[in-house]
Amino acid sequence: MNLRVLIFCSCVFISLVSCKTKTQKTKPTNFIVIFADDLGYGDLSSFGNPSIKTPHLDQLAQEGQKWTNFYAAASVCTPSRAGLLTGRLPIRSGMSSNKQRVLFPDSNDGFPKSEISLASQLKKANYVTACIGKWHLGHRKEHLPLQHGFDYYFGIPYSNDMDTPQEVYQEKGGYWNLIANPENNLIENFNVPLIRNNDIVERPANQNTITRRYTDETISFIKKNKDQPFFVYLAHNLPHVPLFASPEALGKSSRGLYGDVIEEIDQGVGSIIEALKEAGISEQTMVVFTSDNGPWTLFNEQGGSAGELYAGKGTTWEGGMRVPTLFWQPKSIAPQIVHHTGSTLDLFHTFSKIAGVQLSDDRQYDSYDLSSVLYENEKSKRDHFFYYRGTDLYAVRLGSYKAHFITEGAYGQFGKKEQHNPPLLYHLNHDPGEQYNVADKNPEIINKIKALVEEHQKKMVAGKDRLASRGKKN
Repeated sequence: MNLRVLIFCSCVFISLVSCKTKTQKTKPTNFIVIFADDLGYGDLSSFGNPSIKTPHLDQLAQEGQKWTNFYAAASVCTPSRAGLLTGRLPIRSGMSSNKQRVLFPDSNDGFPKSEISLASQLKKANYVTACIGKWHLGHRKEHLPLQHGFDYYFGIPYSNDMDTPQEVYQEKGGYWNLIANPENNLIENFNVPLIRNNDIVERPANQNTITRRYTDETISFIKKNKDQPFFVYLAHNLPHVPLFASPEALGKSSRGLYGDVIEEIDQGVGSIIEALKEAGISEQTMVVFTSDNGPWTLFNEQGGSAGELYAGKGTTWEGGMRVPTLFWQPKSIAPQIVHHTGSTLDLFHTFSKIAGVQLSDDRQYDSYDLSSVLYENEKSKRDHFFYYRGTDLYAVRLGSYKAHFITEGAYGQFGKKEQHNPPLLYHLNHDPGEQYNVADKNPEIINKIKALVEEHQKKMVAGKDRLASRGKKN
């Protein structure tokens, strides 16, 4: 073979390899969000828990990115979920309230038609979409997932502690006494419906097997749709109390029942990753694992741990809104620990950018594109975060500093509502537990945060309160 032919053949080979690589890179990215309920910052072994074994999540942390400064959109269920699915602070959509902290089985309203869900956004790029697990954005048909961009739904419409028959409350001495005693964790005490698409298929839902069934539904959806781009929103309704685990998981964890629940969720994550690998699509699938808010510490051993962070669910202290978060996509997301700031609010813009879908210009977003951090090791575009409780702004983070203008204990727990002028100020990198107020040493930081708040509030347009109206159960 002469030199000219050899050069020609080499060029053809290089061209084919280049085309193949380009084709692989242009395959659409699938998205799976695994959203735990009331999982604390310190509840995974990769985030420092000494008792709970989470080997599959730990593997995601080793092979992907572990984010240490990642925030839920709110410190309780309904507004947090609305924030993730819209990329907007819940106050904008009306999915937060000072009258009702979440939606209930007798709530009259829910997710508004005017909002663009993450599922609806991705369908613009021909994604097939599924919501599996806890919805908690309205239980009436017009508010369920199929009416908001999801092609498939299997799960419960609100929290797993709701819809208890009145006679059970009377017998057990009210809600708090019912929940505080693990012996009351019986299926029949919680008349929660299990819904497939728009229809109730089981009531009360068998919560002993619900974690495993959510995993099975997710794997089934992956196998069915492996040849097209998909988005799965897998929202576990645990470890929110009451705690349930399958017979195979019970008694396995040294952390007791709470540990059993977390370890079963972890096992499910491992099964989902294995299904992606078997389908040959692990490298084109981004998996995100996080929580809707911090641990419900009121329930002692039945609740989780915020680790070094202060307080938990229902508060705007770090323990209420900073959540353990992992991103995983082999050969795309470079393994590292990320200390930049991010939020569940940012999944909307990040997924949209990766999928090639423009954000609508008719509304204000609070979502930042994190793709350059995930894929190119750049700094996060988010340098601040607003901590809302209901429709009130309680605290603001700017860079490493956090100012508390209002503090209050968790719902039904400790601490009265207090206004702070000057605000409490903490350096979160030096003091993540918010123990040492440094306001008197940093007046210039407080002024910068106040200016940020003033600019933010000038542009804030609150939506109609969708949580306040309650009536009869349907």
